[in-house]
Amino acid sequence: MAFDPQNQTVLRTGSRADSISIDQGLRAHMLKVYNYMASGLALTGVVAMATASSETMLNAIFGTPLSWVVMLAPLAFMLVLSFGINKLSTTAAQGLFWAFAFVMGLSMASIFMMYTGTSIARVFFISAGMFAGMSLYGYTTKRDLSGFGSFLMMGLIGLIIAMVVNIFLQSSALEFIISAAGVLIFVGLTAYDTQKIKSIYDEMDSHGVATKKAIMGALTLYLDFINLFLMMLRLFGDRR
Repeated sequence: MAFDPQNQTVLRTGSRADSISIDQGLRAHMLKVYNYMASGLALTGVVAMATASSETMLNAIFGTPLSWVVMLAPLAFMLVLSFGINKLSTTAAQGLFWAFAFVMGLSMASIFMMYTGTSIARVFFISAGMFAGMSLYGYTTKRDLSGFGSFLMMGLIGLIIAMVVNIFLQSSALEFIISAAGVLIFVGLTAYDTQKIKSIYDEMDSHGVATKKAIMGALTLYLDFINLFLMMLRLFGDRR
């Protein structure tokens, strides 16, 4: 069998070029995910603060049955995006994501009625630092977090059950346990979901499919951050 060292050099060079191309594509994809997420959080924050600063808006939303619509609407948007993403056009998926972030802002306005603005800002920046650190870990680690993710998902189910039970018990001790466990679960999910978003990246996708993947990745990380922030707020927020 003939051996061509020049051909071997070409193969190695080509492999290196492919690797560089994949890395650049992955970085661009993750940047798109984070940009969507950050824009969604910014929209939620602006809407929440604008709503909280208007007594008329607060009374119209939280003083009427409309509060149930505002609280349940984000879940509806999330379900449509999660189960219908493949059937939606890119434009429709983007529109639903922004609508979801907007309605979440209306719902999140209620925290300004319960906590001081200073403590909300403080907890937000602490949560942002924790999120950034764990997301960076999930992006850079070589460790497979899939098994860890399964454990976290079981913990999340247990957390939801405990929250439902505490609606009836109204136990402050159980609320503290739920909040502390929630922080740990969503910190872990941030790393797991970041790695998962990274692992499903495929540079050969069409632009539209890649954009919808970025939107779904942004939605996942958005929910991780919001839930981490709310759990932290329940632990360290100063109530009015």
